[in-house]
Amino acid sequence: MGLVTMSEHELNRIEMLSEVTQGRMTVVMVAHVLGLSRRQAQRLIKTFRSDGAAAIRHKARGSSSNNQINPAIRDYAVALVKERYVDFGPTFAAEKLAEEHDLKISRETLRKWMQDAGIWLSRKQRRTFHQPRMRRECLGELVQIDGSDHHWFEDRGPRCTLLVFIDDATSTLMQLRFVQSESTFSYFEALDLYLSAHGRPVAFYSDKHSVFRVANQSAKSGHGTTQFGRALNALNIEILCANSSQAKGRVERANRTLQDRLVKELRLADISDMDAANAFLPDFTERYNAKFAKAPRRVDNLHRPMNIEPNCLRDVFCFRDERLAGKQLAFSYERQRIILAENDITCDLPGKYVDTFAFPDGRFEVRWKGVSLPYSIFDKDQRVTHAAITENKRLGAVLEQIKAEQDKSAPKPRRAGKQRSRYEPTGHRNDGWNSKLARRAKKKAEAQEP
Repeated sequence: MGLVTMSEHELNRIEMLSEVTQGRMTVVMVAHVLGLSRRQAQRLIKTFRSDGAAAIRHKARGSSSNNQINPAIRDYAVALVKERYVDFGPTFAAEKLAEEHDLKISRETLRKWMQDAGIWLSRKQRRTFHQPRMRRECLGELVQIDGSDHHWFEDRGPRCTLLVFIDDATSTLMQLRFVQSESTFSYFEALDLYLSAHGRPVAFYSDKHSVFRVANQSAKSGHGTTQFGRALNALNIEILCANSSQAKGRVERANRTLQDRLVKELRLADISDMDAANAFLPDFTERYNAKFAKAPRRVDNLHRPMNIEPNCLRDVFCFRDERLAGKQLAFSYERQRIILAENDITCDLPGKYVDTFAFPDGRFEVRWKGVSLPYSIFDKDQRVTHAAITENKRLGAVLEQIKAEQDKSAPKPRRAGKQRSRYEPTGHRNDGWNSKLARRAKKKAEAQEP
């Protein structure tokens, strides 16, 4: 007869029915145990005695389901997906099969078919494992930087960002700085403190935030570098951008530790503002490094001395740009019209590029080959600028800036919709007495007079 496949439920029935045939249980007891009526139990016992245990197996076992989809439809659907929707997910592919081919298949059925055909991988199969990267060998060879936005003062103060500089070789906190948000000027401030304390490292390792990396690498305009990248290039420091957060896991794990320990330390010290917190950070950093810093594999310190005079750093840690001077010695900058004063230098500048310097303290300079040029500003309804928004990583800082602008003055009235013309007729007609032709004729007549 061969092997007969049965479920555990069916094997349990056979065991109970055997107890009845051997006289150890009654029909009523078996019906109660199996959850059947007495008549159904009697029918099973009769079948068991006449045809044996194999007759208890479900009669539909081994046969195809009545709701089974035709194999030809399955092959057709899989062929369509391979031909036109090979990179589609099961949900999107099922929608397209219904819309474009009138082939209605549930997404889970299609998912199973795509998995069997090797087109789709489950989430578990797509999971990738990041291999650990060995630490660098020397202090100052690679410094990971990141900003951690968090409620550092809990409910005692506003949310802010902590800029973290950590050495890759030793896990030493090289620099901590509380700032309002991640922006170019905030990183300039932290970098200035870092260079004063340690010197120039070989390279910084960061994420792909717009402070460090130009978002559109294929842009035809611009120089392909950010203001922070320009400053590092002037200091001969390399900037590397990680493709994932796991790649710069050293600083990411340090952020989690700081969000636990530093928050509690600030609470114990009753600190609730950034100025007091920045004054508290050097002592905390020293205690943190004493506990968590590691010894480097090599004792060499690759930090280099500064290659630029301290008084020249002001021109490095600023927002520099180039603007084309027009025929009227004017150019646009942040919704303002900058008008250069006329002198011996500016008279030859129309059609040439001048350098602009925007400093963190709000000062603004225009220079031509290093010479500062006098200018005046024509303000065109200055409000929150695009640069002010893009330079801030967090929306909270932008909203605070907008609120400050709103508190300064009431909004200027703006016209909307279709309005009647403001021209009011005077009743005078222009009979051509002052037209260009009339002026020319008058000038010709005056020239002919003796």
